[in-house]
Amino acid sequence: MFLKRFTVDEYHRMIDGGMLAREGRHELLDGFIVAKMTHNPAHDLAVSLVLRQLLTRLPQQFFCRVQSAITLTTSEPEPDLGIVIGPERRYTTRHPGASDVALIIEVAESSLADDRNEKGMLYAQAALPQYWIVNLVDHCVEVFTDPTGPTSSPAFKQKCKFDANAVIPLVIDGHDCGQIPVSDLLP
Repeated sequence: MFLKRFTVDEYHRMIDGGMLAREGRHELLDGFIVAKMTHNPAHDLAVSLVLRQLLTRLPQQFFCRVQSAITLTTSEPEPDLGIVIGPERRYTTRHPGASDVALIIEVAESSLADDRNEKGMLYAQAALPQYWIVNLVDHCVEVFTDPTGPTSSPAFKQKCKFDANAVIPLVIDGHDCGQIPVSDLLP
């Protein structure tokens, strides 16, 4: 079997040239074009619940993107939610890059292993400061911080698991934005 890795520029040219439908369900992960998982009702509800909690707490200079791309060195994932520095029109001609991102959130059920491993490594490699997984399997939220950045084995040094009875401190770019009850994020 032959596999080819694509650059982010090649991926963009394929989209612009119509080789990949703009409304297609795919993303570029570490150079590979990967089909995205379909959403079930619990996943979509969790995305809405998380969004509702974030919108009332974000510092004014940040905003939330929903299932929208971010551009990394070898990848262009589309996380379920991304907190990025604004204003929104800053991204008229480009997606946010690693330096624009304050927090990435994935809602995971069937994709839990991939979100922990493959996406976790990509986000740590890009030195994204925070990564949350709303874990629908174990009814908790996993919070990853302190990324190692570009290394041969990128990872987050800190991992905290918050169960359904806990509250998560929301810290964006050093600003304490309050606490979110985990139960408010889970379907």
